[in-house]
Formats: sequence, C-alpha cells, structure tokens
Amino acid sequence: MGEKIVVGVAGMPGAGKDVVREVARALGLPVVVMGDVVREEAERRGLRPTPGNLGSLMLRLREEEGPAAVARRCVPMIRGAGGAVVVDGVRSPEEVGEFRGCFPGFTVVAVHSSPETRFRRLSQRGRSDDPRGRRAFAERDRRELGVGLGEVIATADRVIVNEGTLEEFRGRAREVLEELTAG
Repeated sequence: MGEKIVVGVAGMPGAGKDVVREVARALGLPVVVMGDVVREEAERRGLRPTPGNLGSLMLRLREEEGPAAVARRCVPMIRGAGGAVVVDGVRSPEEVGEFRGCFPGFTVVAVHSSPETRFRRLSQRGRSDDPRGRRAFAERDRRELGVGLGEVIATADRVIVNEGTLEEFRGRAREVLEELTAG
C-alpha cells in the first residue's frame, strides 16, 4: 500500500477555500475542515460562533496545546478517511509540519484573492463567523496572519488565483485536485 495522499488547502478568509472543498467532495474526496474542529470546541465550551470568539479560541487552543493543536486533532480524522484526503484551513507552518510528520507527501495548495475581492465575498456570504465591516475584516486578517498563514501561503506547493468567475475557479481547483490526488 502506498503513502496516504493528503492535500492541505490554505487561504485568507474569503479566498475560496469553501469552493475547493465543494469541488473535492464532488470528486468523491473526503474533506477534513480544520475550522469545524474549532467550532466544535467552541460548542463544547459553550461559546457563540462569532468571529472574535472563534479567533480567540483558535489562539487559546494553540496556547494550551501547542501551535499545531488544531492539526493534531485532525490527524485521526485524516487517518480514518479512505483514500486521498483534502484538509481545509491549514493556517500555520507548525500545522504543515505536523501534517508532514504524519503524512510525508502532504501538499499545500494556497488559494489567493485580493483583499477587496475577499471583503466583498465575506460581506455577501452571511456565515455567523464572517466579519461585520472593514475593521472586523482587517482584525481577522491580522489574526490569521499572526498565526503564520502568510508563510503557509508563501511557501505553498501550488497556488490557485481566484479573481475570475466562479466556474473558472471551480475548473482550476478541479484540475489541481485531480492532478494531486491521482495515483
């Protein structure tokens, strides 16, 4: 049996990670969502899933359990999933290191969109943890960059730019996922 194929997806909020996740599922690939781990922990601790609460909890988990805490909680889910797996929401070099330690062929795909495009998408998305206004958007970006997301994006194995149409982006995401998970 060959090495497990694991593809991590990284990107700033609103860049298009959700679309990559949808494409992965349409291809029949299991997806582990790192943000769901934080949302589940928030629920367990009785916290409302607001951007501030989830961001603070993400930082608290890293303080309590180390910088790879969220990744470490995902490893059993990845191992339990069949075939190639997509991990949505990689945010720090320590998480990349944790995944590469467990899955040596771990590949990072970064999704990139401009801040203006991302703000527009988040304003329209309506998820409970989406920022309300430019100030909250900038604070969330700073928090994400503060845990090392910028370094993960900068050192990604592949980058998909998401500034065109949704269909163009879906097609590109499909091409990249098919290429990385074949075999």
